Amino acid sequence: MSSPTGPPPGLPVRMPRPRQSGRHRRPEPVAAPEGAPALVLAVPGDPAPATRSLAEDVISIARSELPGLDVAIGYLDGDDAEYPTLEAVLAHTAARRTERYELAMAAGREVTAPEGPTAVVVPLLAGPDSALMRRVRQAVTDSRTRAELTDVLGPHPLLAEALHVRLSEAGLARADRARLFTVATAADGIILATVGGEEAVRAAGITGMLLAARLAVPVMAAALDEDGAIGAIADQLRGSGSVQLALAPYLVGPELPGGLLDAAAKEAGCAVADPLGAYPAIGRLVLSQYMTTLGISPQPQDSPAH
Repeated sequence: MSSPTGPPPGLPVRMPRPRQSGRHRRPEPVAAPEGAPALVLAVPGDPAPATRSLAEDVISIARSELPGLDVAIGYLDGDDAEYPTLEAVLAHTAARRTERYELAMAAGREVTAPEGPTAVVVPLLAGPDSALMRRVRQAVTDSRTRAELTDVLGPHPLLAEALHVRLSEAGLARADRARLFTVATAADGIILATVGGEEAVRAAGITGMLLAARLAVPVMAAALDEDGAIGAIADQLRGSGSVQLALAPYLVGPELPGGLLDAAAKEAGCAVADPLGAYPAIGRLVLSQYMTTLGISPQPQDSPAH
């Protein structure tokens, strides 16, 4: 048997792929336009190392999808030291954009004066929360910049996918319905838990319908921050025939008050999945909000080769 050729074992060597010819060649990746506003992620909740790590992971996903993207993270409850506030980040981002323009002018480059928003603020929220969104708007106003604020990330089919994955990771749902893979502990009724009152419950219910279609089990939304709401929905699901329930947080994570999820799971008497966290769909939805605001076209899918 002949010996393999190539470099000895060790770090893999990445070779450039040849560019395909013809109309079905792989499209060149979209990059952020030069001078585009920064994407500023507005992170709710108490700042902590775990929160910062999650936010950085989400930003990393967005940057991998749009090379050259200028990004920053601002915290609603930051301290302007280890965790910069959203207001301070927006002011710094605007000043840095002006400085880059002035340096280019001083160097004799032909540049256009920056127009439009200085930043696009994307709230790290799966669903609407009027109290948190008021604080984000106030921080944007107080920054005295031309930053634009996007909507929250959901409802969206990608969030239903993320919920499905989190449930399957906890052993509470089939990982792949198409393969009829069964889990002994799979739930036959899902409580979709959110925060933010009735508006948040309605929005979660839309994604809940998509999740129900994926799992072929009933899914009902309830507010974690409304006394008795989780228990009432649990009783309703059991009354309609569900026996084994699961609690699925329709939340990224930082916006979730400590201890609330465990208390809700105890109230409902069921197991609980992890929050959405830095699931890849979260990063893609953050980027989608940014690109939609600026009118940047998404990368088209590859055409099949012939």
